Amino acid sequence: MGLFSKILEKLGLKKKSAEDAGTASGGRKPEATAGPPKPSSPAPAGTAKPTPPGMPKPAGTPPAGFNPRPGAAVAISEVDVVKKLEGLAAAQPLKLNWKTSIADLLFLLGIENSLAARKELATELGCPPELMKDSAKMNTWLHKKVLQEIAANGGNIPKELLD
Repeated sequence: MGLFSKILEKLGLKKKSAEDAGTASGGRKPEATAGPPKPSSPAPAGTAKPTPPGMPKPAGTPPAGFNPRPGAAVAISEVDVVKKLEGLAAAQPLKLNWKTSIADLLFLLGIENSLAARKELATELGCPPELMKDSAKMNTWLHKKVLQEIAANGGNIPKELLD
Protein backbone atom coordinates (compact mmCIF):
# COMPACT_ATOMS: atom_id res chain seq x y z
CA MET A 1 0.00 0.00 0.00
CA GLY A 2 1.37 3.41 -0.96
CA LEU A 3 1.72 6.33 1.41
CA PHE A 4 -1.15 8.21 -0.20
CA SER A 5 -3.43 5.20 0.33
CA LYS A 6 -2.53 5.37 4.03
CA ILE A 7 -3.54 9.04 4.09
CA LEU A 8 -6.92 8.24 2.53
CA GLU A 9 -7.45 5.37 4.94
CA LYS A 10 -6.63 7.51 7.99
CA LEU A 11 -9.14 10.11 6.80
CA GLY A 12 -11.86 7.51 6.26
CA LEU A 13 -11.83 7.92 2.49
CA LYS A 14 -10.58 4.41 1.72
CA LYS A 15 -11.47 1.20 3.43
CA LYS A 16 -8.91 -1.50 4.07
CA SER A 17 -9.00 -4.15 1.37
CA ALA A 18 -9.82 -7.71 2.36
CA GLU A 19 -6.18 -8.65 1.81
CA ASP A 20 -4.95 -5.80 4.04
CA ALA A 21 -7.44 -6.71 6.76
CA GLY A 22 -6.46 -10.38 6.65
CA THR A 23 -2.74 -9.79 6.82
CA ALA A 24 -2.99 -7.03 9.43
CA SER A 25 -4.42 -9.42 12.00
CA GLY A 26 -1.70 -12.02 12.06
CA GLY A 27 0.09 -12.04 8.76
CA ARG A 28 -2.15 -14.65 7.19
CA LYS A 29 -4.88 -14.29 4.65
CA PRO A 30 -8.27 -15.68 5.69
CA GLU A 31 -8.87 -19.19 4.45
CA ALA A 32 -12.03 -20.33 2.71
CA THR A 33 -14.45 -22.10 5.01
CA ALA A 34 -16.14 -25.35 4.18
CA GLY A 35 -19.89 -25.55 4.17
CA PRO A 36 -22.86 -24.68 2.04
CA PRO A 37 -22.39 -21.90 -0.48
CA LYS A 38 -23.52 -18.49 0.66
CA PRO A 39 -26.50 -17.02 -1.14
CA SER A 40 -25.50 -14.70 -3.93
CA SER A 41 -26.38 -11.05 -3.82
CA PRO A 42 -29.44 -9.93 -5.78
CA ALA A 43 -28.93 -9.20 -9.44
CA PRO A 44 -28.43 -5.55 -10.37
CA ALA A 45 -31.50 -3.65 -11.53
CA GLY A 46 -32.47 -4.47 -15.07
CA THR A 47 -30.78 -7.90 -15.05
CA ALA A 48 -33.41 -9.89 -13.15
CA LYS A 49 -35.02 -12.84 -14.88
CA PRO A 50 -38.45 -12.03 -16.31
CA THR A 51 -41.51 -13.15 -14.38
CA PRO A 52 -42.99 -16.31 -15.96
CA PRO A 53 -46.23 -15.73 -17.90
CA GLY A 54 -49.31 -15.86 -15.71
CA MET A 55 -47.38 -15.11 -12.52
CA PRO A 56 -47.89 -11.75 -10.81
CA LYS A 57 -44.85 -9.46 -10.59
CA PRO A 58 -43.49 -8.86 -7.07
CA ALA A 59 -44.78 -5.67 -5.44
CA GLY A 60 -42.68 -2.61 -6.18
CA THR A 61 -41.11 -4.11 -9.31
CA PRO A 62 -40.50 -1.39 -11.89
CA PRO A 63 -41.46 -2.06 -15.50
CA ALA A 64 -38.82 -3.64 -17.71
CA GLY A 65 -36.25 -1.15 -18.93
CA PHE A 66 -37.24 1.45 -16.29
CA ASN A 67 -34.38 3.77 -15.38
CA PRO A 68 -35.48 6.78 -13.30
CA ARG A 69 -32.47 8.94 -14.23
CA PRO A 70 -30.50 7.64 -17.19
CA GLY A 71 -26.88 8.74 -17.09
CA ALA A 72 -27.18 9.97 -13.49
CA ALA A 73 -23.85 10.14 -11.69
CA VAL A 74 -23.34 8.06 -8.59
CA ALA A 75 -22.95 10.29 -5.55
CA ILE A 76 -19.63 10.11 -3.71
CA SER A 77 -19.93 10.46 0.03
CA GLU A 78 -17.74 13.28 1.26
CA VAL A 79 -15.70 13.21 4.43
CA ASP A 80 -15.38 16.44 6.40
CA VAL A 81 -11.59 16.41 6.29
CA VAL A 82 -11.13 19.80 7.94
CA LYS A 83 -13.33 18.84 10.89
CA LYS A 84 -11.51 15.53 11.26
CA LEU A 85 -8.04 17.13 11.11
CA GLU A 86 -9.00 19.96 13.47
CA GLY A 87 -10.27 17.35 15.93
CA LEU A 88 -6.99 15.45 15.72
CA ALA A 89 -5.01 18.70 16.12
CA ALA A 90 -7.05 19.72 19.18
CA ALA A 91 -6.13 16.42 20.85
CA GLN A 92 -2.41 17.06 20.26
CA PRO A 93 -0.26 18.80 22.87
CA LEU A 94 1.85 20.22 20.01
CA LYS A 95 0.72 23.17 17.90
CA LEU A 96 0.61 21.73 14.37
CA ASN A 97 0.02 23.75 11.23
CA TRP A 98 -1.44 21.05 8.99
CA LYS A 99 -3.04 23.64 6.67
CA THR A 100 0.37 24.68 5.30
CA SER A 101 2.87 22.01 6.40
CA ILE A 102 3.00 18.57 4.82
CA ALA A 103 5.21 17.33 7.68
CA ASP A 104 2.61 18.46 10.24
CA LEU A 105 -0.23 16.96 8.20
CA LEU A 106 1.50 13.58 8.03
CA PHE A 107 2.42 13.73 11.73
CA LEU A 108 -1.18 14.51 12.65
CA LEU A 109 -2.34 11.43 10.72
CA GLY A 110 0.24 9.22 12.42
CA ILE A 111 2.18 8.68 9.20
CA GLU A 112 5.98 8.86 8.93
CA ASN A 113 6.92 12.45 8.06
CA SER A 114 10.68 12.21 7.59
CA LEU A 115 12.28 13.77 4.52
CA ALA A 116 12.73 10.28 3.04
CA ALA A 117 9.00 9.51 3.55
CA ARG A 118 7.99 12.86 2.04
CA LYS A 119 10.24 12.21 -0.97
CA GLU A 120 8.65 8.78 -1.38
CA LEU A 121 5.17 10.35 -1.26
CA ALA A 122 6.21 13.09 -3.71
CA THR A 123 7.53 10.46 -6.13
CA GLU A 124 4.29 8.47 -5.75
CA LEU A 125 2.23 11.56 -6.62
CA GLY A 126 4.41 12.57 -9.58
CA CYS A 127 6.43 15.50 -8.26
CA PRO A 128 8.51 17.16 -11.02
CA PRO A 129 12.19 16.14 -10.70
CA GLU A 130 13.41 19.76 -10.48
CA LEU A 131 11.33 20.27 -7.31
CA MET A 132 12.71 17.12 -5.70
CA LYS A 133 16.13 18.82 -5.47
CA ASP A 134 14.80 21.58 -3.19
CA SER A 135 13.02 20.21 -0.12
CA ALA A 136 11.15 23.47 0.58
CA LYS A 137 9.73 23.60 -2.97
CA MET A 138 8.98 19.88 -2.89
CA ASN A 139 7.14 20.24 0.45
CA THR A 140 5.03 23.13 -0.86
CA TRP A 141 4.14 21.20 -4.02
CA LEU A 142 3.48 18.02 -2.03
CA HIS A 143 1.17 19.68 0.49
CA LYS A 144 -0.94 21.22 -2.27
CA LYS A 145 -0.98 17.97 -4.27
CA VAL A 146 -2.00 15.88 -1.26
CA LEU A 147 -4.92 18.22 -0.50
CA GLN A 148 -5.98 18.17 -4.17
CA GLU A 149 -5.88 14.37 -4.23
CA ILE A 150 -7.82 14.14 -0.97
CA ALA A 151 -10.49 16.37 -2.55
CA ALA A 152 -10.49 14.22 -5.69
CA ASN A 153 -11.13 11.16 -3.51
CA GLY A 154 -14.18 12.53 -1.72
CA GLY A 155 -12.72 14.84 0.92
CA ASN A 156 -14.29 18.28 1.20
CA ILE A 157 -11.21 20.49 1.18
CA PRO A 158 -12.03 24.23 1.19
CA LYS A 159 -11.08 26.12 -1.97
CA GLU A 160 -8.67 28.40 -0.10
CA LEU A 161 -6.54 25.37 0.83
CA LEU A 162 -6.44 24.15 -2.77
CA ASP A 163 -5.13 27.38 -4.34
